[in-house]
Amino acid sequence: MTDKTLAGVLVVSLEQAVAAPMCTARLADAGARVIKIERAEGDFARGYDAVVHGESAYFVWLNRGKESLVADLKDAADRALIERIVARADVLVQNLAPGAADRLGLGATKLRGRYPRLITCAISGYGESGPYRDMKAYDLLIQCETGLASITGTPEAPGRVGVSAADIICGMNAHAAILEALLRRERSGAGSEISVSLFDGLAEWMTVPLLHADYGGKAPARVGIAHPSIVPYGAYTARDGKQVVIAVQNEREWAALCRQVLADAALAEDPRFIGNGQRCAHRGELDAKLVPGFAAIDSAALVARLTAAGIACGRLNSVAEFSAHPQLRRVSVDTPTGAALVPAPPVLVNGQTPDLRPVPALGSATAAIAAEFAATLPAADMAGSTQYEDHQP
Repeated sequence: MTDKTLAGVLVVSLEQAVAAPMCTARLADAGARVIKIERAEGDFARGYDAVVHGESAYFVWLNRGKESLVADLKDAADRALIERIVARADVLVQNLAPGAADRLGLGATKLRGRYPRLITCAISGYGESGPYRDMKAYDLLIQCETGLASITGTPEAPGRVGVSAADIICGMNAHAAILEALLRRERSGAGSEISVSLFDGLAEWMTVPLLHADYGGKAPARVGIAHPSIVPYGAYTARDGKQVVIAVQNEREWAALCRQVLADAALAEDPRFIGNGQRCAHRGELDAKLVPGFAAIDSAALVARLTAAGIACGRLNSVAEFSAHPQLRRVSVDTPTGAALVPAPPVLVNGQTPDLRPVPALGSATAAIAAEFAATLPAADMAGSTQYEDHQP
């Protein structure tokens, strides 16, 4: 896709790990110029693993299209360079530990006082205020603190959502907020100060379980590959041992499941199972009917019957099976050690996927950026003399 909506927008990012890089990757895909400032040892996500030709899967996923600038904020010359870049920037993203940006002279109040059109975005674990403000925060910790892990897993034990859910939603929230701020600036001429956190992002995702607990007196139970409040909605084993997931949303579909898929008209009329509330109340008794019925049908035939009956269904795939999924769109992205196929960005614009620019080697743009932003502007005093303080994810 050649139409780059954010072409000409300069983003500076003091970022590590997942949340902030997720946000800036989206901005880069839309054509923004993203200068990623790294320590001498690099974003620690570079070392999470080495599965992509020696590169980290996390880093390859989230850092395409960026320019890597190595800088030491203990060094006066590097601090002055960062100040000159920020002076020309449209957006500054940072996921430094709370308070660290202020100590380094990169606080939102100071910068926006000097550059009123600048949009600042601070990404943190728990937010800029509150009793948990200074707590270190990583994805699994946030999944646990928000109660997400307590409703995930099997009845026997809680579980972690198998991807970095807290980081991902935080990065997506930051991306949306920055786009809104850019549009707001077009109308008002003024930048914005944005704050987003991992905790707040997952807290919003937890709205339905929280309302059940607060107003219904009970949080949803852990039910594995099933839905806590819709039945039948979950995985059932077919005759060939493969699991098929079905989702019945209304009484028409329930009747079709009984009559067309299981050939059991009497089941559709059983008063214990008429209405979702009754089916939830008699989940165990219903499973005693459904499990043997599905176990008598091979998975391919079961999917065919469900589809013909207009009932939503899917297969419980492994990651290897997902890799071969006919619906999976992939694109190639260049990395320092070779091209890698990754899932395509999820949004199509006018039917097109954005062209992905390369993943940068550590410090590959340092010399060019230093030359471009040579001391043509007065270097402001950047308070603080510590190297990057611990980043949040």
